[in-house]
Amino acid sequence: MKHLFKAAINWTSNQNPVDSTKRFYSKSHQVKIEGKPVLNVSAAKAFKGDPELYNPEDLLLSSLVSCHMMSYLYVCSQNGIEVLEYSDNAEATLEVSPNGSGRFVAATLYPKVKILNPDQIQLALDLHQKANELCFIANSCNFPVMHHASVE
Repeated sequence: MKHLFKAAINWTSNQNPVDSTKRFYSKSHQVKIEGKPVLNVSAAKAFKGDPELYNPEDLLLSSLVSCHMMSYLYVCSQNGIEVLEYSDNAEATLEVSPNGSGRFVAATLYPKVKILNPDQIQLALDLHQKANELCFIANSCNFPVMHHASVE
């Protein structure tokens, strides 16, 4: 089974008329997905973007965290675990090469889960591995995704 996702991007040049010797392009742009609000995006501050806007790196990590949570909630429901709360404060490391290219080299998720039945804590911890195996985004990453989960 395959699903097609679409996104459109819009960008307009922001030339600096004061100094035509320096070619500066604004990194800010809009991503449009049909039927959803416009997403204003820029480069990360480190790459001369607007720090007030989301950047592709933010969005990649956000996608990973969100997908893991949904996969986790799915496997918990399949195993009769009632999840009361779920939070995460994930991190991802991006390495930039001397030639200007870069890539994520690792992501670490720190999910904190609160469940109803204390007898299921170990199972709830173990299900993070199954959730990672099912996660569409984690399966699409070419870097390790680690989990340091806690359950109460």
